Amino acid sequence: MSDPRVKDVFNTYPKEVRPQLLNLREMVISTASEIVGLEKLEETLKWGEPSYLTKYGSTIRMDWKDKNPEQFALYFKCTSKLVPTFKAIYKDTFQFEGNRAIVFKLDEKLPAKELRQCISMALTYHKVKHLPLLGT
Repeated sequence: MSDPRVKDVFNTYPKEVRPQLLNLREMVISTASEIVGLEKLEETLKWGEPSYLTKYGSTIRMDWKDKNPEQFALYFKCTSKLVPTFKAIYKDTFQFEGNRAIVFKLDEKLPAKELRQCISMALTYHKVKHLPLLGT
């Protein structure tokens, strides 16, 4: 299920940013479709940002901001174990912003395999949060 306002937000991003964010969106949607037992992925807006929710997951948001025009980010609930776990597993793969985001440079190729693993952990968070390294 997708909120039609999400498309409007993607259309407001600058032309050099939009393809990267649409690629990230597709990665979230395709990763969700591969998770056994995941019934529904909801695409909506939270704080004006494209956001993705599942019944047993933690919300994932994505955005680009004027104040850091050379980067975009995938945001996670900062009180969860998600980003600390990502840091433990992928400290040499990703750049992080505190315990809330994975940050990407506009001109970098996304590390798809590792990023899909992070997305999967977030979308199933409440099923795996008790496992060491969230079950990876």
